[in-house]
Amino acid sequence: MTTREIALTQINQKSTSQDGGERCGDCPIRYRAVCAHCETDELALLEDMKFYRAFEPGQPIVWEGERMDFVGSVVSGVASLTQTLEDGRTQMVGLLLPSDFLGRPSRDIAPYNAIAATKVVFCCFRRKPFEQMMRTTPHVAHRLLEMTLDELDAAREWMLLLGRKTAREKIASFITIIARREAALQKRNPGGRMQIELPLTREAMADYLGLTLETVSRQISALKREGVIELVGKRAIILPDFARLVEESGDDSDGGYLS
Repeated sequence: MTTREIALTQINQKSTSQDGGERCGDCPIRYRAVCAHCETDELALLEDMKFYRAFEPGQPIVWEGERMDFVGSVVSGVASLTQTLEDGRTQMVGLLLPSDFLGRPSRDIAPYNAIAATKVVFCCFRRKPFEQMMRTTPHVAHRLLEMTLDELDAAREWMLLLGRKTAREKIASFITIIARREAALQKRNPGGRMQIELPLTREAMADYLGLTLETVSRQISALKREGVIELVGKRAIILPDFARLVEESGDDSDGGYLS
């Protein structure tokens, strides 16, 4: 058995399938996921093709180049997306946050490694029924297009962040992204005093932001010292004033960039 085959076997053994689990109408990501525009009868169709899987931190969800017999969304937790170069080096190329979609309809080969960074619950849809539903249900196809375009915009903004922003702005931007996503899942606008949980260790943040661990630690300490953030435990962060954090990120209050 190869290493990948062993890992996939472990996934099947450790992952939970809950076909009778949480109903779509009660899902915490209901209004941001691919099913956001679905009507009651369409949700019933999704219920018939879905199942849940849970992954522990460090456990692979899918390997680059492997066949995927499912697509779906992160319900809770965070996963990292990485690509492997020919010489074995890996590069983190993205994150999957709650409501983010993994998989491409009509493309059954995974382009990235997806690894759980925290404990992840994943809502999976069996590929063939989901592809059929996309052909007959405009709501699903339209929402997936919206999410794909949002992902493209985020990728372009991330290119600017990596290429032009200072280390301090990169750290502040990352925290801002997490805060905005958490607020969106709670169906409110970010603002005022907020508390969030960082999904990555400082080492993983350094890898994702193209910085060294020492730089990440130094910049977080500086933001804390200047009152931009407050640290609670290992990963919890309090934002006394979200608008000030946005200013530190180099973005304006609407998420664009300051001139």
